[in-house]
Amino acid sequence: MADRNNRPKTGRDEAGRFTTGNPGRPLGARHKATKAALALLDGEADALSRKAVELALNGDTTALRLCLERIAPPRKDAPVTFDLPAMQCAQDAAKAAGTVLQGVALGELTPTEGAHVMALIENYRRTLETTEIEQRIAALEAEALK
Repeated sequence: MADRNNRPKTGRDEAGRFTTGNPGRPLGARHKATKAALALLDGEADALSRKAVELALNGDTTALRLCLERIAPPRKDAPVTFDLPAMQCAQDAAKAAGTVLQGVALGELTPTEGAHVMALIENYRRTLETTEIEQRIAALEAEALK
């Protein structure tokens, strides 16, 4: 197959660099070994689960860890309860950011939790700012049509 300049279509530009992502295996495609393993395990999930539980109950620590990870997987993040001032305009985000910074300084929030809350505040501030800009433009356009 060729492109519009009758060059072979390789996914590369004239300098030889790839231009369209990964030219290899398509996204979501599985390796032959993975397909074979899934075919072997097909329909055996119940029996394997029962066996893992039996081994765990008989003291196999690896099986016990496996079972516990499936029952209660490790928590990725925890909810944060923290009072923030109401944000009605983009300027209120500065007050909210100050509150978060104070919470981190006082140990009410971990630095990681503070960073995540600050990211949420920043996203909300941008949304408020965009809304304000849209309102101003609409008012100017309405005034110009008069």
